[in-house]
Amino acid sequence: MNYAKNMEKNMEKIRHSLSHLMAMAVLEKFPKAKLGIGPTIENGFYYDFALPAGALAEAGLPELEKRMRELIKQNLEFKKEKTSFAEAKKIFSASGGKNQSYKLELIKELQKSKKPLSIYNSGNFIDLCAGPHIKSTSEIDPDAFKLTKIAGAYWKGDEKNPMLTRIYGVAFESKNELSGYLKMMEQAEKCDHRNLSERLGLFMIDEEIGRGLPLWLPRGYKIRHKLEEYIYNLEEENGYPHVLTPILAKENLYKKSGHLAHYKEEMYNPIEIDEEKYYLKPMNCPHHHSIFKHTLRSYKDLPLRIAEFGQVYRYERSGVLTGLIRARGFTQNDAHIYTTEDGLSQEIINVFKMHKKVFDVFKIEGYWYRLSLPDFKNKEKFGDIKNKKVWEQGSKILKKSLEQTGYKFTEAIGEASFYGPKIDIQIKNIWGKEETIATIQVDYYSADKFNLYYIDKDGKEKPVVIIHRAIFGSFERFFAFLMEKTCGNLPLWLAPVQVKILAISDKQADYAKKILKEFLENGIEAEMAETNETLGKRIRESELQKIPYILVAGDKELQNNSASVRHHIKGQLGEIKIEELIEKIKRETKDKL
Repeated sequence: MNYAKNMEKNMEKIRHSLSHLMAMAVLEKFPKAKLGIGPTIENGFYYDFALPAGALAEAGLPELEKRMRELIKQNLEFKKEKTSFAEAKKIFSASGGKNQSYKLELIKELQKSKKPLSIYNSGNFIDLCAGPHIKSTSEIDPDAFKLTKIAGAYWKGDEKNPMLTRIYGVAFESKNELSGYLKMMEQAEKCDHRNLSERLGLFMIDEEIGRGLPLWLPRGYKIRHKLEEYIYNLEEENGYPHVLTPILAKENLYKKSGHLAHYKEEMYNPIEIDEEKYYLKPMNCPHHHSIFKHTLRSYKDLPLRIAEFGQVYRYERSGVLTGLIRARGFTQNDAHIYTTEDGLSQEIINVFKMHKKVFDVFKIEGYWYRLSLPDFKNKEKFGDIKNKKVWEQGSKILKKSLEQTGYKFTEAIGEASFYGPKIDIQIKNIWGKEETIATIQVDYYSADKFNLYYIDKDGKEKPVVIIHRAIFGSFERFFAFLMEKTCGNLPLWLAPVQVKILAISDKQADYAKKILKEFLENGIEAEMAETNETLGKRIRESELQKIPYILVAGDKELQNNSASVRHHIKGQLGEIKIEELIEKIKRETKDKL
């Protein structure tokens, strides 16, 4: 374990050092370039530059790589020097010969924070940097790194600041590791839900409507509707009646819920209506609390479960918007459980069971649980918590519930929400990065704020404990995850078009129409391709559309009331009677295959 940690730390130094070498190569090519920052990231590094518009394209990256390899072979040292603020300003000023305005801005900020300054020298290159770095370039395998892409990035991530050119790179211990990573990235690019959507016609983003506001196209919405139908039925079966709440509410509701105090930056500016402020809802929770309060509840009414496909709106910076994964408008598969303290553990376990059932249906594997706990030393996030003992008790219940199930989990101190500890269900996406696909959160905040109580056996008022639960998270994010996981090869029951019927020629067109009618009458999603293209081209097009079943009808099939059947994954299945095929597809759809 120590060896692995040491290797990772060394790779961090190598990647950071490569970012400096990249800056050296860029400055040689563009002497007037302004340097931003050049940190390490997962598997690699980047550096931001102010360059003339259009000065560098991705086609120019191999040239920079070549120069970086030449620099590596020079066995350059990385020397750290402590410096004063005055000296640093002199070095990076125009009079000092560097004329690096962004570095001067960073120096001013560091001076305010009174943090110590250091610079690194490598050859004739000097950079403002805290390190750490390797001792010399002899520690870098020149064949184990690659510059991957160029992107725009606002200085300090602020849209009000200038747009800089960000060059990304990756680096590993060996050429083989790099090769494996690049192959994974190539496959991930093919399965990126945004690229799949372009090919399959699933959703779109229109700048005229707004970034981060997806428009669902017919085929994409058909898939989404099937997801909604599935989870709606599952939740109803498990005692979650569905409700529908407005997409905006008065300011006071979000003051009471804590969202304006903790999430204001993610909320849109208020709308003035009748001289009152209204906000687009960022979450469904306070609306559900209002439904709970509408009726006096006794212990016999608990647990009370409420579910909603709730449309919410959150402000996301332009730079982080990512198709359906990070959007500004999306629909949460949201639910809230109002229970007693004694009932909390069983409700958590019941939610685990629902998650497992869903993940089994969608064949989701390799996920794990993260127990996100409070860090009471963090006064900014958890400083106003008065009932710390209750939070600690809730954390113990969550941990015990996880231990009872035997599920693999990790603990993350400080990752709790502002209203309670939570369990995040984590998985690696196609890019190899960890992300949250679902959450279970315990709320010890809202009962007091909203006066949410029940009448116990002794006729006394007691505060409820609230569980926030999202199985799909949001439909948008789950849809994107599912498309990427399957690379668009959806199971039959989810496919927007289950069957494509191809007549060999116009002679069999009437027979193909007859087959189409039979399939549609049996509730099977089917389409028929026109005969104005060659059969081979129509088969290829159907394959590219990832349609599960392709039926070819010729004279022989017409005579036998059959079709030559090809499955998108399994290949040729041979000639099958139409009646048999209909039953086969209906059975597979019912069994969620």
